[in-house]
Amino acid sequence: MPRHVRGSRLSLRGLVCTTVGVVLTVPLLASCGGASQASQRSEGSAQAYHAAPLDIPKAATAPSCAAALSSARSGPSYAAVVRKVAVVYSRPGGGNLIGRFGAVDQNGYSTVFGVVGRKNDGRCRPTWYHVQLPIMPNGSTGWVHARSVRVYAVTSKIIVHLSTRRLVAYSAGKPVLRVPVAVGSSQTPTPVGRFYINERFILSNPNGPFGVAALGISAHSNVLSDWVQGGPIALHGTDEPLSIGHADSHGCVRLANTDMRRLLTFAPAGTPVLIRR
Repeated sequence: MPRHVRGSRLSLRGLVCTTVGVVLTVPLLASCGGASQASQRSEGSAQAYHAAPLDIPKAATAPSCAAALSSARSGPSYAAVVRKVAVVYSRPGGGNLIGRFGAVDQNGYSTVFGVVGRKNDGRCRPTWYHVQLPIMPNGSTGWVHARSVRVYAVTSKIIVHLSTRRLVAYSAGKPVLRVPVAVGSSQTPTPVGRFYINERFILSNPNGPFGVAALGISAHSNVLSDWVQGGPIALHGTDEPLSIGHADSHGCVRLANTDMRRLLTFAPAGTPVLIRR
């Protein structure tokens, strides 16, 4: 999530910024509790976690002219990590200013965008990238200058099917994980759309409400905007295994802890997450 964003609806109440590797007790996963905890505000949560590496490749990989940047399954996708500061506009070269994103977000992670398009010069060199933004409203995008980001390829993808309450993860175009999940209740539904992983956490206590680990994604709850950081959505483990297969969360997608451990191993930052009805 961005440290500095103009015009966003993020809330910083109770937030503590830190660096990777430090134990945190921030109520970050605001909308991930069960429906039975609907009266509990996210500010009251204090489950400690460790910031896990984002697994961002060190080498840049610019997409070719013919690359399909929004492919759902076949071929690599692309993500971008901010070098120092990325100024985001509504169109290439200008337009309305959407925001300024620093190299590190408010939770101590490198700022990552999902790449969905680009503008090239006459020699097919990218000059601007069309990127997904981890802000409200869901689906927000903008344009950043190519010099302000480092682009890299991602071969993993995750698709969540809400109607069947199933998650399918792909690596290099092949399914590597098919598991049942719990999704948001009818009062606090899981948002639908194309998102991406931007934060990774390992929970200190696997018996807590978020289980063994969590993958923060660029989505936010559409109904819990008054929660910390706008009600961020995550894929995470659980201490309520009987909820798997049901619509029982505040919007997050819950996996059994054994499945969550597997998912964490092949889902780096920038991994596309498609949530379908």
